[in-house]
This record gives sequence, structure tokens and C-alpha cells, in this order.
Amino acid sequence: MALPVRNTVAKLSSSTPSNLSLVTSITSILQTLNPQDSDTSNLNPEPLKQFSSNLNPNLVIQVIKNQNNPYHALFFFNWASRPVPNPNNYFHTHLCYVVITDVLLSHSLISTAYTLLQKSHKLSDFMFGRFIKAFGDRGDVRGAIGWFHKAKSFESGRCLFSYNAVLGVLVRANRVNLAKAFYDQIVNEELVKPDVFTYTTMIRGFCKMGMIENARKVFDEMSCEPNLVTYNTLIDGFCKKGDLESSRGILNRMMQSKTCLPDVVTYSTLIDGYCKKGEIHEAMNCMEEMVKQGCQPNVLTYNSLIEGLCLTANVDEAKRMMTRMRLNGLKDDVTTHTSILKGFCIARRSNEAIKHLKEMVSLGMNLDVKAYGIIVNEYCKMRKPNEAISLLREMRSRSIKPNVSSFNTVSRVLVDMGKLKEAIFLLKQMPQMGCSPNFLSYNIVICGLCKVKGRMQEVEELVWNMLQDGHNLDATMYSCLIRGYCEDGNEEMALQTFYQLIDNNYVIDLETFGIFVKELCAKGKVKEVERVFLEMCSKCPVRDVYAYKSVLKCHVPDV
Repeated sequence: MALPVRNTVAKLSSSTPSNLSLVTSITSILQTLNPQDSDTSNLNPEPLKQFSSNLNPNLVIQVIKNQNNPYHALFFFNWASRPVPNPNNYFHTHLCYVVITDVLLSHSLISTAYTLLQKSHKLSDFMFGRFIKAFGDRGDVRGAIGWFHKAKSFESGRCLFSYNAVLGVLVRANRVNLAKAFYDQIVNEELVKPDVFTYTTMIRGFCKMGMIENARKVFDEMSCEPNLVTYNTLIDGFCKKGDLESSRGILNRMMQSKTCLPDVVTYSTLIDGYCKKGEIHEAMNCMEEMVKQGCQPNVLTYNSLIEGLCLTANVDEAKRMMTRMRLNGLKDDVTTHTSILKGFCIARRSNEAIKHLKEMVSLGMNLDVKAYGIIVNEYCKMRKPNEAISLLREMRSRSIKPNVSSFNTVSRVLVDMGKLKEAIFLLKQMPQMGCSPNFLSYNIVICGLCKVKGRMQEVEELVWNMLQDGHNLDATMYSCLIRGYCEDGNEEMALQTFYQLIDNNYVIDLETFGIFVKELCAKGKVKEVERVFLEMCSKCPVRDVYAYKSVLKCHVPDV
């Protein structure tokens, strides 16, 4: 059996250079002719005649795929469909039509593709499926459904390819309920018999949406044998739900069927599921079973186990697993080492985590934002914000965009440590360091400043910046501002901010309300307090009015 395969490969290999040369020559001529639309009546295909004797489906497909301009591909395809002369009696195969259709559809030349297939009498359920998928790839679900109805009408409902294509489009768009309606239509009309692709697509859709029992029901209804993808999809669905017992049951059924055996994806999915549940012993047993079945673990398998061990703080065992991985000829990657970093941190071995990151850098590894983020957070836990900021700058120098959450974590530590000047500077530097501040970034610094007397001018500047960046104040920030103005003894600004809060339909928190009432009453503005309280109650959804009245009565007994 091996000899014919070798001969076939040899023939393909020997023809490749010749084909490449022909493809280049034909492409050069097409660029000279340069057709720009489907009407090529003014172009003379004479220069292509020299290639008539070389025409074969493989060459035609290569030429079509090599064209950047779809009209160049179409011109060549049309010429090759009726070459003069035609010494080898060349004709386009089904695959040639599929390739030119895909090229035209990928350039949104829908009507051109449809006309071509119609004139060639090549319209079929399979080809309609290509149109449906093309619309789905563009995110046009309505268009995909429209083409499905065309296919259904054309094929009198016997259009399994089109059914499968529209199911795939709907599942990718998370329109699973609508996909289920089409699936039910297939089952109820009985014009076509669902195949393994039909069932697997529906199972994938239900699993994707976490509707695992619906997926199981479809699986149990299957009138054909599941394939490897079907089994793996359902196993993955149960694993994501944390139902490892059912995943194991599907694996056992798979083993008993003897029609398809579990592969590396099957076992790796199960191992990852066990690890995410912290069931490391079961994950290790699954790996041993995998090896006994003659299925070799890959990098993803080892990475799942290493991560699982690290999440349970068993970082030393994780490092041994990494060694085992290397001994089996597999190369550890940044994901492997990121798990080790996380393991050190979980085990409270911060210094080793920091050292490990430096080793990763020295080894020339392409570190990602996740790896750096772990150590940035660890520095923050150690109350070392300056070291964390240095890492953020290092990330920027390596063209790695830091997460906004990392900046926010550092800012929170700076504020907690009373380093407000540094927190403000970091907030303003964020855009230059590759990250735009979000609402929380401003909130951390602004609310921190509001707690310190005499800093409200800086607060106002930051609030202005925040509004310019498109972020609006919420109830918490309004409360912080009111508290800050009260702390500064600026009852006018406190009152003005309170009115802004009410205008935005927010309710001040009870503690800040007490501070506000006390400050205004101390300044003799009792009537203003009463007025603003009544206005808040009339405009805003104040749940516990009596609690606010109790606070008010402490300072204004006549309320």
C-alpha cells in the first residue's frame, strides 16, 4: 500500500515546479490584460492559447487561487472552460466551480457567482450552501437565511447541504433557538435525513450556549453514528459545565462503539476539565489511560495538567511535569511558564515568581500581558508599587500593551499607601504607556483624593479629564465629591454637586448624606437641607426614606 502513495507524492512533487512556473506566467498575462469587471468582450484571450495543452484541474485551481483580483480569476476561468485549441479535452471539474465560486463570494460578487453557476447549470444544494456560508461569514444572518429559502425552493426542500450551512451560520451567530427551529423543520418535514454534520452542529450550538441537556437530547436522537467531532464537542460541553461524570460517560460510550476512538483532543479536554475542578488525581489517571491507549499527550495536555497543579499550589510537581514534557520531546511555551508564575504566587513564594519571570525574559521568551500581569499584581500585594510600575514600563518597551486592570491595581495600592501624587502621575501617564484609563482608573484616584483635605482643585481637574474621555460620574463618585467638598468646608460646591446627583437620578449613600447634612446645618443652611432632601425623594428612587429622615432629624429636629 505504501508504494502507490509514494509514487503519487513523487508525481505531485515533480509537477509542482512546472505548475508554479505556469501559474506565474499565466498570472503575468492576466495582469497585462487586466480585466476589471465581468464584461470582457473587449479583451483578446489570444495570449492564453499557448497554455491550452497544459490545462488540467489542478493548474486551473492554482491559477484562480493565485489571483488578487477576482475578475482576473473569472476571466481565466471562463477562457479555460472553452479553450481553443483543446488538445486534452479539458473541462472544469466540480472542485474548479467550487473554487471560483468561493473567490467571487469572498469579494462580495454574489450576483456574478450566481449567474456563472446558473449559465453553467451548476447550481445545486451544495453550491447554495457556499452562498449561505459566505453571507454568514460577513455576519449577514438575514442574507444567509434568504439564500437558504432560495435553495429550498430550487431543490423542493431536499437541500441538506443548505440546511447544514444555515445551521452553522446561526450557531456561529449564537442564534441557537432559531437554529433549533430549522433543525425541527428538518425532522418534521422528513424531506431530507439529518446527517452527522446536522446533529453535530446542533450539539455544538447548544454546548456553546451552556444548554447541555438539549445537546444530550440531540445526541441521543441521532439516527446515524456520531463521529469524533460529535463526541469531542459533547465531552467539551459537559466539561465546561463541570459535569465530569457525564463527560466520562460519553467517553465510555465512545470506547464501546468502536467506530471511532478517542484522540488527543478528547483526553486533553477531559484532563483540562478535571484540572479546572481541582481533581488533579483524576486528571493524572486520565493521562495515564491516554498513554496506555497509544495516544500521546501534546503541549495542550501538559499545559492543562501544569496549570491544574499550579492552581492547587503544587508548583514543584508542576515543574516536574514540565521536565517530563521536555523529555517527551515537547517544547514548553509561555502558557506553561505563566502557569508556573501563577503557582508560585498561589503558594506565596513571591520572590521565586519574580525570579522566574526574569529567567523567562533572559531566555528570550515572548512574554505576554498575562505573564507580566501576574507579577504586577504580586508586587502590589507586596506593597511594592514602584517595582510594579517598572514592569509596566518594561512591557511598553517590549510593545506589549498592559491591561487597564494592572494599572488600576497599582493605582489602588498607591492611594492606599497615601502616595496620591504618584497615583495622579500614573493616571496621566497611562495613555503614553499604551493604555487608556477607564472609569475605575479615575474613580480610584478621585475618590482617594476626596478623602484628603485641600485636594479638591486637583479632583476637579481629573473629573474634567474623565468627562473628556467619555466617562460619566456615577452615584459613588458623586458621593465622594460631596464628601470631599464637605471635608474642605465648601458647602456651596457640596450643594451644587448634590443637585447634579439628583438631576442624574442618583441617590447619595446614607453615610455621605449624614456628613452633608451636618456640614450644611453647621453653616446655617437648614432650609437648603430640607429642600434638597425633598427634591431627592421626589425625583429619585430612594428605597429607605425613613433611614434618610432619621439622619436628617439628628440635625434638624423639626423635620
